[in-house]
Amino acid sequence: MRISENIAIQPGKRPGRRWRWSGLLEDRTVMGMAFVAPAVGLLLLFLAYPLILGIWLGFTDTVVGGTGEFIGLANYISLLNDALFWKVTYYTFLYTGAAVFFKLLLGFALAIVLNREFRAKGFVRAIVLLPWIIPTVLSAICFWWLYDTTFSGITWVLMKIGLIGHKIDYLGDPSNARIALIVANVWRGIPFFTIGLLAGLQTINPSLYEAASIDGAGGWHRFRHVTLPLISPLLAVVTTFSTIWTFADFQLIWVITKGGPANATHLYGTLSFQRAIPGGQFGEGAAISAFILPVLMISVWVCYKYMRREE
Repeated sequence: MRISENIAIQPGKRPGRRWRWSGLLEDRTVMGMAFVAPAVGLLLLFLAYPLILGIWLGFTDTVVGGTGEFIGLANYISLLNDALFWKVTYYTFLYTGAAVFFKLLLGFALAIVLNREFRAKGFVRAIVLLPWIIPTVLSAICFWWLYDTTFSGITWVLMKIGLIGHKIDYLGDPSNARIALIVANVWRGIPFFTIGLLAGLQTINPSLYEAASIDGAGGWHRFRHVTLPLISPLLAVVTTFSTIWTFADFQLIWVITKGGPANATHLYGTLSFQRAIPGGQFGEGAAISAFILPVLMISVWVCYKYMRREE
């Protein structure tokens, strides 16, 4: 007892502080925050700061080479009175809705097929991933070549089999250009739905299908009452992510059409870039991009509410 007391009162010795640091290192909450802090710092630097700066620029008249002044809602009022902005709004929602719908439909069907047993199933699954893993710009360049009026591979095949007798102007006609971009986005996005939903299908217990078959349920009823309810939460998440990415698409549109012809294929992202970078109107470009935020927030909110309801 005396020895321990003598050690405790020796000058320069602070065992209490040592035990305090040891306790912090053993605290799971403190250590968790310490490990997450670098990632949070990077997110704040590269995501939060540009987002806040973009929102602020939307309320200013900033141009290239100038600091700009606060002008309130002037940029947004100007956009709401701009016929081109409403044209872009229409195609942005059309592009997103049509592309996500067909990606969901075809991706789900392909996932159901790949969930069955057949020869070379692993090879086919690897092939399905190719549109997703190929860089977007490379995919866009390939579609740009396929849609070329003179050298289109699609037109050549259609003419060889006798379905058409003349060349098709895919990117020069506004309606054709809009459809062509949706097709390109669907081709690129199907693998995301397929692989995601295939992973969900493989978690469903086969005994549920056997029980349904014993009860006399056919293929459609098994899909409706077994597959669809169990896959719905994952389906909501995959659809939400695809909606966000499609609505904010930029690379595919800019490489293939740059918003043409006659501004018929602009999305919010491409119009914002055109006004801000080549046009030099940073404030107006930032205001256009801000219109993407409400849709993204609504998509996340709908997905969250749906998943809470499923729980």
